Amino acid sequence: MDLNKLTSRFNILKKSAKQILLDKNSTLKKVQEGLKKANKHKGTLTNIWDQLVLLFEVAKAYANGSYTTIPKRSIIAIVACLLYFISPLDLIPDFITGLGFVDDALILSFVYKQVAKDLEKYLSWKAAQRKIINI
Repeated sequence: MDLNKLTSRFNILKKSAKQILLDKNSTLKKVQEGLKKANKHKGTLTNIWDQLVLLFEVAKAYANGSYTTIPKRSIIAIVACLLYFISPLDLIPDFITGLGFVDDALILSFVYKQVAKDLEKYLSWKAAQRKIINI
């Protein structure tokens, strides 16, 4: 796998993510598209499922305005990762059984580590919201 090509593609998608984030409906549409694809391939994505779902959840919360305290660089990276996931122009096409999601998992792992502290803050916020609702 050519990491330079993967990095280059991801950097292009970060620019697209900046544009998509300007429009709440476009962002939500991409999240729905990604969730649909993820659910279709859930069995293949077992090792990264929880991380992938969390990234979709944060992107959705940001887009619908319920959670906006995440740094801009982090939400851009998250949305770029989701764009890579839904893109048919992967470095390794998704239809290749056993290998198709290796590049997606690599990008996801990179982004997840990059934004881990912000994800922890989101999860704390989410837990606090549940407590407020249950009071």
